[in-house]
Amino acid sequence: MVGPRQPRGGSAGSSSRGDDGLDTSRWTIARFLSALVPVTLARRAIAVSIDTDRDVYERDDSIEIAIDFKNRLPLPVDIPTPRQRRWGWSIDGQLEASDERLYVRDRPSSFSFGGGERKRIRFTWNGRLERTRGRHESVVPEPGEYEIRAFVATHEGRYQPADSTTIRIT
Repeated sequence: MVGPRQPRGGSAGSSSRGDDGLDTSRWTIARFLSALVPVTLARRAIAVSIDTDRDVYERDDSIEIAIDFKNRLPLPVDIPTPRQRRWGWSIDGQLEASDERLYVRDRPSSFSFGGGERKRIRFTWNGRLERTRGRHESVVPEPGEYEIRAFVATHEGRYQPADSTTIRIT
């Protein structure tokens, strides 16, 4: 197995060039420094924000959702996750608007960010709740307010960091 390209010669403070001509010493130093960032600080460094294209929707409207994850530190950080799921979203506590149990490998993973990196995810929720008890059906939510939440999947039940927004269905 081939690992990351290592700098040729020089010390950690000197500028080194790899076969491709890129300066590899900064990557090595940044990765080294990121290993010194405690997990609790790394979690606090990630800002999560969620937004929708509107605040009020008619029943059965599709909803555009944008989620931003931003590393506020100038250093790379890795946030360990207990499973392969790195992030997620929910509607009133229902993961991905469904009561179906999702199976995600129990193998630990991590959500990695470069220094100052921002990750943006955009998707469209069809505005329906999936029900799997008995027969599988897609249900249009009743009129009312609903919380849409985005999170880093750090621990079951208490995902942090996270953010939420409220929409109204009329």
